[in-house]
Amino acid sequence: MIVLNLCPWSIRTASALCPAVLFGLAVLLGGCNGYSGDDASPLSAEPDRAKLAQFADRYGSASNRKSAGYKIGPQDVLEVTVFKVPELSKSVQVTENGMVNLPLIGEVSVSGKTANGLERDLEGRLGAKYVKSPQVSVFIKEYNSQRVTIEGAVKRPGVYPVRGNDSLMQTIARAEGLDREVSSTNVAIFRDGGRQMLRYDVAQIRSGAVADPEVQMGDVIVVEDSSTKAAFQYLKALTPVASPLVLLGTAL
Repeated sequence: MIVLNLCPWSIRTASALCPAVLFGLAVLLGGCNGYSGDDASPLSAEPDRAKLAQFADRYGSASNRKSAGYKIGPQDVLEVTVFKVPELSKSVQVTENGMVNLPLIGEVSVSGKTANGLERDLEGRLGAKYVKSPQVSVFIKEYNSQRVTIEGAVKRPGVYPVRGNDSLMQTIARAEGLDREVSSTNVAIFRDGGRQMLRYDVAQIRSGAVADPEVQMGDVIVVEDSSTKAAFQYLKALTPVASPLVLLGTAL
């Protein structure tokens, strides 16, 4: 993992880096010390650094911070099972106002709760009047309320629901694939309120060289296009594929 403060003149690492990354950082830090020799790497130029900061600020701020667990929301489909009481078990879809209707209990507000939290709630409601020591399990069959955003060189940029363990490639496919007029296969994922950015290469995922990562609710996925090319070039010099970059600030 690499920790990067995008405020000027401050880059540090959180763990050992590969030689290529160390070289890139050495060139960059050399520039911070006033080095301006003719053989300086073009990736150490301040305009490229600024491009990365702008890139992070533009897309990172749109990514939601991770929650401790998936929060149930409208249109999610839940499988509610009461152990040894099949007549109380039911598959239900959460309404737009965050409610479900269950046998005996009636309408229950579930929006914003985790599956574990809802299990405890239902056990309390059933145990109070209807079932002795009930054991309730809640399984989220369809994740329809939580979403990811995909931008850049895909055919249909937009906001898409997260369903179960959706991967990056599945999300790109949902956006009808990469724009064939753009040759790049570079992808960045912004996560956790923009504090973390991960870089991937679709070509390497397709070849099996890199695992297809799971996306998370609130992710902002950006496929390189002409407007983000400079930022991706700088990003590639800082971090290897699939290595997270933790962003500490975005001031230019």
